[in-house]
Amino acid sequence: MRKLKITELKRLSVEEFKEQEKIPLIVILDNIRSLHNVGAVFRTSDAFLVKAIYLCGITSTPPQAEIHKTALGAENSVEWKYFENTLEAVRELKERGFTLFAVEQAENSTMLEKISINKNNKYAVILGNELKGVQQEVINLCDNCIEIPQFGTKHSLNVSVTAGIVIWEFAKQLLSNQFE
Repeated sequence: MRKLKITELKRLSVEEFKEQEKIPLIVILDNIRSLHNVGAVFRTSDAFLVKAIYLCGITSTPPQAEIHKTALGAENSVEWKYFENTLEAVRELKERGFTLFAVEQAENSTMLEKISINKNNKYAVILGNELKGVQQEVINLCDNCIEIPQFGTKHSLNVSVTAGIVIWEFAKQLLSNQFE
């Protein structure tokens, strides 16, 4: 087994990425404090062809050196939009027919492995503030909450790790024909 060189990976250029068909998923960042977390979500969203990221509230927007440090340029490839208030973003997507999931530990939440994604629908996942999570008023507008099962002593994951796990599950189901 030999490690591949960067030139052998056949990655898309930014221009090719922008032309590529995306998965019908928008990631909403609800008041994320850490610019490194924001950058990591951009990078993961690029990797899995996420349609867009909505940056809400106190969440910083590009260009920012700390976002770039972890995004490594993905802030230039992934479409993004800023909303002063997360509720505005959620209401816009509801009006456009998106199914909305807050990623949160909540009553009657659905465990991530039980989510069944329909390729004909459009989805948004909302990731909350590092300390407070997704705002309750935002959860109230969602169709459901997704929870990642955890088995240790901690009851939460870093928001960028959570994003990676959730985005991968959506991409896996939405791009399933590409893995066959």
